[in-house]
Amino acid sequence: MENIETLPTIWFILIAVLWTGYLFLEGFDLGVGMLMKTFARNNAEKRLLLNTVGPVWDGNEVWLLTAGGATFAAFPFWYASLFSTLYVPLVLVLLALIFRAVSFEYRGKVDSVRWRTVWDWALSLGSFVSAFGIGAMLALTTTGLPINANGDRVGGPFSWFTGYALLGGLAIVAFALVHALAFLALKTDGDVRLRARAAVRRWLPLGLAPLAAWVVIVAVQRGNPFSWVLIVVAVAGAVAAWVFNSRDREGVSFAFLGLFLLAGTASLFVSVFPTVLPSTLDPAWDLTVSNASSSPYTLGLMTVVACIGVPLVLAYQAWTYWVFRKRLSTAHLPAAHDFAPAVGKG
Repeated sequence: MENIETLPTIWFILIAVLWTGYLFLEGFDLGVGMLMKTFARNNAEKRLLLNTVGPVWDGNEVWLLTAGGATFAAFPFWYASLFSTLYVPLVLVLLALIFRAVSFEYRGKVDSVRWRTVWDWALSLGSFVSAFGIGAMLALTTTGLPINANGDRVGGPFSWFTGYALLGGLAIVAFALVHALAFLALKTDGDVRLRARAAVRRWLPLGLAPLAAWVVIVAVQRGNPFSWVLIVVAVAGAVAAWVFNSRDREGVSFAFLGLFLLAGTASLFVSVFPTVLPSTLDPAWDLTVSNASSSPYTLGLMTVVACIGVPLVLAYQAWTYWVFRKRLSTAHLPAAHDFAPAVGKG
């Protein structure tokens, strides 16, 4: 009986860590994608933005795949109810991620304004839809969906679209934009760096407000004293991020922005535990770590694999960021040119 309760709790914590890691790492590169149409002033700056995340964006998305896969394996009933109820928005997120990935690869293949414009819009809108959809899904995971005793959706295909979904979507979009600006201030040099740093100072309070509101709402509804301690830590992190940005300490500011996210998401998961998916129809139909989890044997085997694989993935990704740690500027970029086919005629 002890293992039945302990292992699901361990995997609940691990899934929370995976989602936090995804929001931190993918947050800034989703934001960079959105900033392609709102921040960059010319093609050189757009190429600079792409180069800041070019070596890492696909690795960051692995966290999303791992979080979804871990949920499927560790909590199949949670996965089934969540993904079937949110089938429509998650399909849109998948399509947005596909367009976003293709944009990274195709944008620089032709030296044409029209060609680049098409892929700039695909990258920007794909990043926005992805961020909004993921935020809506996570918000509904913490506030509830209309599921019955069998975990099936009650209502039409858009019964999920509530005020909480809108708040969660806006929260991740706004955080991603601020996070991306802080990342650009840390990763670039020259005019882009100065403008990004000024934009963080201007927009940080407004950009973090929706996420803060979501965290506080969940704490009021389902929280405990530890949830509120984490909220205090998150607020302190946000204030410190703004202060250090004002002092031109981009690295420290970026780290405290990460603390805000870490403490905020931790508060969300602490507030809802042991529930993994609340039912808005009847609390008796909530899915919990106990009634939604896989067998102890499955969870035990997964734990052994995770103990081997997770440290390796973390070490590899840390090494990648270390290798590509230097600042970039438009002066580092070669002239734009068409893609030359590797295979000649004849």
